[in-house]
Amino acid sequence: MALEYRASDWDKYRMNYSQPFHELEPLEQEIKVVDQALSAVRDGGGLPHIRYDRAKMLALRQAVRDNFEIPWTAITPRMQRFLYALNAIHQPAVMVAAGCFCGNTFISNAGAAVGPGACYKALQLVGVEIKAEEAARAERNVRRIDPTGVARIVADDAVHFVATLPEPIDLLYLDADGTGKKGKGVYLDILEAGYARAPAGSLVLAHNSVNSASQLRHYLAFVRDTAHFKASVNVIFDGEGLEVSVR
Repeated sequence: MALEYRASDWDKYRMNYSQPFHELEPLEQEIKVVDQALSAVRDGGGLPHIRYDRAKMLALRQAVRDNFEIPWTAITPRMQRFLYALNAIHQPAVMVAAGCFCGNTFISNAGAAVGPGACYKALQLVGVEIKAEEAARAERNVRRIDPTGVARIVADDAVHFVATLPEPIDLLYLDADGTGKKGKGVYLDILEAGYARAPAGSLVLAHNSVNSASQLRHYLAFVRDTAHFKASVNVIFDGEGLEVSVR
């Protein structure tokens, strides 16, 4: 079942990628839009409720501001909050994020279980980055706020990593780029590599559902087919978008 949430100002809500912490709107408006998006996912069967600790979310945001080296990012404040909330509510024991760059998107997910934003205990939170130098920087960033090692970054090909991970994947986040003309089309390859170990109720999050919709057409067709997923919600509150699919 294909669903959509579209904020009225999605096409006007823009950030400077080199200023990841610049405030784009009043905090109350950010929370309102994210709550609406969470409600759409809940109504599609992807979440049991939309409650999360807003103070802990802000504590994570401050920790990332204080400790992470972020050359640039397309993760808007709305998206950061939304990713945190999804993980805080869903509470995946095992989360895999494919495509990490400097670790900002990874910690937006993993920060619900480690560091000052932690609200539950996870077993394994893994970010996969194919470029070794970027994986090393992301790992340094993550270590500054998570001394436990529950959240970690590995340098690997995401298709290979997901295919060989023995544990069920409770939440899979996709933000990788394939080589050549593959681009974001690699999302479907990664998903297919771990699909058999995605338990009922698990979530798959695909960034760039709006600005890379053409490259993602085969992926989107797959997750929106009820033979594969119970429901899939295209969340459009910024120019990138996020497809949220529930197994």
